[in-house]
Amino acid sequence: MSTVPEIDLTSLDDPAAVHGQAREQGPIARLVAPGLGPMWAVTRHAEARAMLADPRFGNNAASYPRLDVPEHCRPYLRTMQEMDGPEHQRLRRLSAPAFTARRAADFRPVVSQIVDRLLDDVADRLLDGPVDLLEHFAGPLPMEVICALVGVPAGDRPAWLAHGRAVAAGNGPAFVAAIPAIIDGARTAAPHVAAMFGGGLTEQELVTLVWHLVLAGQTPTNLIANSVAALLEDPSRAALLRAEPHLLPGAVEELTRWCGPQLLTIPRYVQRPTTLAGITVAPGEPVTVSIVAANRDPRVFPDPERLDLRSTSAGAHLGYAHGPHFCLGAPLARVQTTVALGALLSRFPDLALSDAGALAGIAARRVPDPGTWRLAALPVTVG
Repeated sequence: MSTVPEIDLTSLDDPAAVHGQAREQGPIARLVAPGLGPMWAVTRHAEARAMLADPRFGNNAASYPRLDVPEHCRPYLRTMQEMDGPEHQRLRRLSAPAFTARRAADFRPVVSQIVDRLLDDVADRLLDGPVDLLEHFAGPLPMEVICALVGVPAGDRPAWLAHGRAVAAGNGPAFVAAIPAIIDGARTAAPHVAAMFGGGLTEQELVTLVWHLVLAGQTPTNLIANSVAALLEDPSRAALLRAEPHLLPGAVEELTRWCGPQLLTIPRYVQRPTTLAGITVAPGEPVTVSIVAANRDPRVFPDPERLDLRSTSAGAHLGYAHGPHFCLGAPLARVQTTVALGALLSRFPDLALSDAGALAGIAARRVPDPGTWRLAALPVTVG
């Protein structure tokens, strides 16, 4: 095999281009960054799907940073994402019925009400000038949905929204500081959550599930923000979806493929020497999938560098991973994103990026994070 390409995670102004170049050199690359051990990255779609479904590659506690939280919080931080085998299968079997596509569709009216309320506030703010859609729309929406889903009382929701902002901002002091309050709130919500799942889960498992929802449920924030930026950078894209709203569900899949927030999957580990794309991976070595490379693999997606809102192949993307750890909340994330984009485009036909947010400004507002593609702000205005 030819020399394995290397990707420096500290210099990724254009992750799609850098990861894509590595993909065309071979199906596996080496990720490097100061202070972090090297990591294998699978870059091609077929090999990535195979690895994600291969039981030899598993998640464990090493897949996640250890957080400095009070002792009473620690048992609740070990979610299904850290488990494999029978333990993972049992929890997923008990949890999955609450997150089916049908249940997500049934919850759509609630999501629509939340979206409309948030857009009322955006409309009022737009009267005074540009509005940051990340702060006032895409940011609060997922936590509002989670609060409605798990039955958080109205009086407690402002605090939960603050927690959601801290979680969406990524690992840092505010994120860690929010965890005890989230856990305490999850304990209060546990009885309502138990009714959603029809029994079988312990109190600790229910609280852990709420924590998992909060943690993973922030993904729509960045997906919606990235999607709005992509649609407004080229006004013909937004115009197409306004004219043909029936394209929205498929367009959401294409936007997830083209500008989804997750650049890399959570690292997996092997327990014994394993061959991966012709490379022997030693026990304990981390392996990830370069989602941004696999989702633009020309072996699967025609003209993959182009955002095609009429695409019929985008559903093959790996934005929600694949295999046993396929994102349980994917149906709800899809509903949120579809409703949010549809309502936003319909309600504000003259919506545009503000001068500060246009084109190069959007790229400059990206948060430097080698694992996710996300914005620090999304200022918009109306004509």
